Amino acid sequence: MTRNVADHLLRRLSQWGVTEIFGYPGDSVNGLVAQLAEIEDGPRFVQSRHEEMAAFEAVGRAVFGDRPGVCMATGGPGAVHLLNGLYDAKLDHVPVVAIIGQASRSAVGGAYQQEIDLHSLFKDVSSAFLETVNVPQQLPNVLDRAMRAALSERAPATVIIPADVQELDYEPPEHAFKHVPSSAPDRVVGPGSVLPPESELDRAAEVIDAGERVAILVGQGARGAAPEVLALADATGAGIAKALLGKDVLPDTLPQVTGAVGLLGTRPSWELMRDCDTLLIVGSNMPYTQFLPPFGRRAVEIDIDPRLIGMRYPTEVNLVGDAESTLRALLERLDPPDDRHGRRERWRSTIERNVRRWRSVLDAQAEVSADPVNPMLAVRELSRRLPEDAVVTADSGSVTNWYARFLDMGEDNRGSLSGTLATMGCAVPYAIGAKFAAPTRPVIALVGDGAMQMNGLMELLTARRYQELWDDPRLVVCVLHNNDLNQVTWELRAMGGSPKTPYSQDLPDMSYAAFAESVGLVGITVERPDEVGPAWDRALEAQGPVVIDVHCDGNVPPIPPQAEWEQVSDTVRALLSGDPEARGVAARGLATKLQEFLPHGR
Repeated sequence: MTRNVADHLLRRLSQWGVTEIFGYPGDSVNGLVAQLAEIEDGPRFVQSRHEEMAAFEAVGRAVFGDRPGVCMATGGPGAVHLLNGLYDAKLDHVPVVAIIGQASRSAVGGAYQQEIDLHSLFKDVSSAFLETVNVPQQLPNVLDRAMRAALSERAPATVIIPADVQELDYEPPEHAFKHVPSSAPDRVVGPGSVLPPESELDRAAEVIDAGERVAILVGQGARGAAPEVLALADATGAGIAKALLGKDVLPDTLPQVTGAVGLLGTRPSWELMRDCDTLLIVGSNMPYTQFLPPFGRRAVEIDIDPRLIGMRYPTEVNLVGDAESTLRALLERLDPPDDRHGRRERWRSTIERNVRRWRSVLDAQAEVSADPVNPMLAVRELSRRLPEDAVVTADSGSVTNWYARFLDMGEDNRGSLSGTLATMGCAVPYAIGAKFAAPTRPVIALVGDGAMQMNGLMELLTARRYQELWDDPRLVVCVLHNNDLNQVTWELRAMGGSPKTPYSQDLPDMSYAAFAESVGLVGITVERPDEVGPAWDRALEAQGPVVIDVHCDGNVPPIPPQAEWEQVSDTVRALLSGDPEARGVAARGLATKLQEFLPHGR
């Protein structure tokens, strides 16, 4: 039986372990869409409401799964819509493969309908791999290279297939001049175990051994190396801070884990970086250098990617290798305890005391009165009842602050967000992708009302449509509802000295719970603090997707661990310049910051 190019492509994706293709149909991928119905054991087509959401869902599938996410779109407008999700994958190092249609070859170059120069459009976002299949014999090699590039470089790769090529009979490459064969799919997941040279490991061990106040910063590159990170921390008395994308690397409840670092970070992390004499960075590219130690401290960095190493802090030794193997090799080289042991013990005791106090501060801040509900309380109450196997996605906005500080990740929890692009609207499609990657686990999305209005509302229809495929049907979307583009409002105040501008910041009011109910899901409205906990209980016991609509106070400030004088003065100037919420901001800000100075438990 003769198979066409579309059929072979879909079967080849199955051989790579691809079980879902997230996308939206269109004329230049009609051949692929039609063929999806003909292959019983092939990938499932998951129809999103928008191609950008398809790309985000592919990112979520890859982040929380064990294989690349795959998205598909027609050429022209569909291809353009994919870009934001693909840039999110590129900047956060997520393996995604995009399959894109194009006008038929006979029309290319003729200013045909929906014809755009896809190579020019995608050459940056898909710099890892980008190619057009012009004849059937190209297909296996091009697709396999795209998959391997996505996996090995942890980046988006793109395959363009003109509409007429999809319907051609498939012919494999021949054992002939100018034909390029391809080996069978191998599920390669990356470079494997990579060790730096022994001489560099020796140098790094000397630097770490000399430290009496060691700090460790872990990012997503340390995932899978948690035992080694903890062993090194115990050997040196170090505290461990986490970059935002590394939040799920280690449990937040460990006494030596100080939590997030940076603008959204914690006071113990800021103190750890301020007071350490030695820094070890493991798999992090966190860009905010001002939240790392003052220049001049000794520092070592471990990263698998030589292009990214040594670019955030003037490190003394740069170790290019995978975190697990490199940390093991370092541990073997560390000296046994000596006269520094007592000083390191005192350093660790200080770290643990700071962490205990901070956790008490967070509990107190979450209980600060607000009108009507403190957004910190919404996340803290989730943290207190978070299922041990739950996956949590967070959107970009003020909700990111509360996710970073108030949600305690457990040993088996997973979580992520748009760490580098920081794009709005990713949390709900991430959550849908996560449900396909881990259908036996509950998934929770924390979303601001701006992101929910931007694109989250329509993806509730996607969740409703596919919920029966998930063994655990729980998908909870918590909307922090304050009718304000809150993060930008605070940026205007703290970084620009500008009062809130209602014409740009205010959002049209609506009931997110009622919308959920209107599309056949469960909706829960929360308007009082005492309703928050019961709402989470009900949502986490539900047998299907739920939207919790929490009416929050937009005047609760996301105060950084150490506010710079310019930020304080700009905020004061903004409030004195006619900010319509000046009184509420001052009251909530003072009450929240005051909790850091009250005598909470140590």
